[in-house]
Amino acid sequence: MKINKFVMPELIFGNGSINLVGESCARLGARKLFIATDPGVLASDWFEQVTASCKNAKLPYVIFADITTNPKDYEVDKGVYQYLQEECDAVVGVGGGSAIDVAKAVAVLATNGGSIQDYEGVDKIKMPLPPQVMVATTAGSGSEVSQFSIIIDSEKKKKLTIISKSLIPDIAIVDPQTLMTKSPHLTATTGLDVLTHAIESFVSIAATPLTDVQAISAIRLVAQNLRPSVASRMNKEAKAKMAMASVQAGLAFSNAILGAVHAMSHAIGGRFLLPHGDVNAILLPYVMEFNYLACPEKFLQIAELFGEESSRRSTIDSGLRAIEYVKKLSADIGAPRRLSEMGLSESDAPIVGQVAIEDACMITNPRDITAADVERLFKLAL
Repeated sequence: MKINKFVMPELIFGNGSINLVGESCARLGARKLFIATDPGVLASDWFEQVTASCKNAKLPYVIFADITTNPKDYEVDKGVYQYLQEECDAVVGVGGGSAIDVAKAVAVLATNGGSIQDYEGVDKIKMPLPPQVMVATTAGSGSEVSQFSIIIDSEKKKKLTIISKSLIPDIAIVDPQTLMTKSPHLTATTGLDVLTHAIESFVSIAATPLTDVQAISAIRLVAQNLRPSVASRMNKEAKAKMAMASVQAGLAFSNAILGAVHAMSHAIGGRFLLPHGDVNAILLPYVMEFNYLACPEKFLQIAELFGEESSRRSTIDSGLRAIEYVKKLSADIGAPRRLSEMGLSESDAPIVGQVAIEDACMITNPRDITAADVERLFKLAL
């Protein structure tokens, strides 16, 4: 039997857990906090719970909120400058993937120096990072438990995929109550991002029994709870289960990595600055159709997790039901269905193919794939 590794942070999950930010930082020996967030989160009522918890723990803090969707290298540089000027010694990320990815990137540059481009790829971080506490406020990115940070190189217009166990936070805090402020559209697309994480990690060539447990549970939870979560902001049970699905999918992909959906989404998002969840939602069924020949038994399992009954037909035919289910789910919750809806055209295919094929996530895709294959999938998704 081969040796498997599985890494994760300390996880605090549950309603009201956002009030434990200050206490968590104090346990890690922090003296002054750098809090990275975005303007939307900063304006929310519950962000005051974060700052109140820091005051209760007698921890001074500075807030950095100059972060956009698809965060850029220069935003990270601004954050690093503030971190060093204010003599901070711990990092807190509060928000979705954008805020948490920036928080991680600031931690890297504040202690290792250089530019964020120096750390693209796998295991490029050499020096220890400061204490990191990440607070997830969307059931989507999984960044609060993962060894990933995704930052745009603004000059090359591409997303840098940074992968290192150093990026796994010391403590991840997930409070499902924060999901009740999200719009139906954001709930839908971040939920499909969760599903993409779970499916891609489940069929990844780096999947293990430990990651499969997390991916399988996440797929089942999304199938049962994404529709009701989109339908009602006040459905606390659905929100809690989608938050757990996001955590489990995050643990799965952090350890098994991802595949062609994310490689393509990084290429598209980096160049055209489109919302990550929207692009994943569109690409997922097309990449599933491409990949299912590589692992039909796993696609059969996915179909069964969706509640689709196996038939007497071949495994491949039964597995195809998983793809149809994803298409129906996207339609039911109003997710975007075509890249053309996002303003993309056939002329964009070559650059997406070229950039996506070099993305680190492509390494673990279950089926061999070329730039020409990527271009074809892109055109199908138009």
